[in-house]
Amino acid sequence: MNEQSRTRWIGLTGLALGLALIIVDATILNVAIPSIIRDLNLQLTDAEWVNTIYSLIFASLLITVGRLGDLFGRKRMYLLGLTIFMLASLLAARASSGSFLILARALQGVGAAMILPSTLSSVNAMFRGRERAIAFGIWGSVIGGMAAVGPLLGGWLTTDYSWHWAFYINLPLGLVAATLTLTTVPETRESTGQRGVDLLGIVLSTLGFSALVFGLIEGERYGWWHPTEIFRIGGWTWPVEELSPVPISLALAAVLLPSFAVYQWHRVSHGEPSLLDLRLFRYRSFRWGNLAALIVSLGEFGIIFILPLYLQSVLGYSALQTGFVLVAVALGAFLGGPAAANLATRFGARLVVRSGMLLETIGLLAIVPLLNPDTTGWRIAPALFVYGVGVGLATAQLTSLILAEVPTAQSGQASGVQSTTRQVGAALGIAILGTLLAATLSSQTESRLLQLPGFPVAQAQQLALATKQSAAQIVLQLRTVPGSEPLVRAIEDAFTDAAHRTAFAAAAFLAIGLLASWLIPDIRPGREEKPLTVTTDPLAASRTAELEVSTSRTADATQDKR
Repeated sequence: MNEQSRTRWIGLTGLALGLALIIVDATILNVAIPSIIRDLNLQLTDAEWVNTIYSLIFASLLITVGRLGDLFGRKRMYLLGLTIFMLASLLAARASSGSFLILARALQGVGAAMILPSTLSSVNAMFRGRERAIAFGIWGSVIGGMAAVGPLLGGWLTTDYSWHWAFYINLPLGLVAATLTLTTVPETRESTGQRGVDLLGIVLSTLGFSALVFGLIEGERYGWWHPTEIFRIGGWTWPVEELSPVPISLALAAVLLPSFAVYQWHRVSHGEPSLLDLRLFRYRSFRWGNLAALIVSLGEFGIIFILPLYLQSVLGYSALQTGFVLVAVALGAFLGGPAAANLATRFGARLVVRSGMLLETIGLLAIVPLLNPDTTGWRIAPALFVYGVGVGLATAQLTSLILAEVPTAQSGQASGVQSTTRQVGAALGIAILGTLLAATLSSQTESRLLQLPGFPVAQAQQLALATKQSAAQIVLQLRTVPGSEPLVRAIEDAFTDAAHRTAFAAAAFLAIGLLASWLIPDIRPGREEKPLTVTTDPLAASRTAELEVSTSRTADATQDKR
């Protein structure tokens, strides 16, 4: 391995470490929330916003910062995002109130949104050929694996230290990531074309995706039409008593996002700077790859959503024990991601993506018969491992396929679109699966309670509602009540049935995504541009970037003629 190649791999380590931080932070607080509630004396609504605000800000800014990275430098955007993320982590760790913690988490979301597309577009620019497949394999392993590592890490830090360390840990790791990136990752940007910033596009995109993601995430909680819970953030309360904020949010998204698309097309057709060049969708791999990613994201992390609730409610596992079970997913993803590189070189990325989706589907279906009140984490772990291998294979190479035909100069905005597609798909999937889980849990609990001799209808309905609202966590309290064994068993059986149906639905989404992958063209290594040369000479770097853009445009023109 020559010096230039070694430098690139060290740079990838810095990018992957920053990526790992933001993925872990999306799940690490799930097990720390009870401790945070006690220490800061939070209301339940404020505690839920601690997690929601991060995902909301994260998803809404991806396209914007992806384009800004193209214009002003992807490495610069990554380092700025990492700095904001670390500063926000310090503020969150030092938070003394719920409002301050929510604000710090929002700032973390801004930093995370700057980091994700910057890592992806930088990897896309730095590597080509077989190295590119390996690099995307590592990138995909981090995405798939660290989502499962978060609960384990959060459980360990909260149990052995305190919830503050769920944030403090980002500081030393962030400094290592920044140092590696600063010294080894080349700066890349779009050095030709129009340099203006599309301010109205930024506003329409940010507000539109914020409204969409909020509506999808919070529909089950606040009600899809009639309010089921008071919407409150800080000292402000939703003023309309008869209507939930969710349909208003979704209606706003239905207006803003099409307006954003029309406005972007207008600017592109008139030769004006735009936030998103819709002509990217002329590339078949980008167009159909994003469609497949959207569908797959509906069900890809469905089991990560269902299983922790089931393990803790029905099996009585602690947060740390649940984290250990989910490590099987991470191990599978860390194995599948790098293996995907060699397989993609030999058989093509498209076949690897299909194989990964198939393994995910098989893994999910294998888990279904294992979910029962008498099961153990060890029995579930092998199926989770198969599922994780599928995630590792599919995530990395699907991303590689989506960006394969995109000119490197536009990889920032393309990365933002790809990341947004996945985030919106995940939010929609959680909305659908969460609604299915809650509805089935409620109806099955009531039905099974009414089968008990002489059980009152009103009490069955009340207990079914409490079971739904607590995601069956009420079982933990009932187990301490003498004589409640029939009630506990009824709720456990109801949750088992709800988990089965939800897992089947997640598997169905993956199967549909597998069918959609047949629309993606087979892109093989060797058709892409050469990797960037790392240089410290600004003039040389500028000439390299200009040559890169020129080469990519020539390749695009040739492909269009064909």
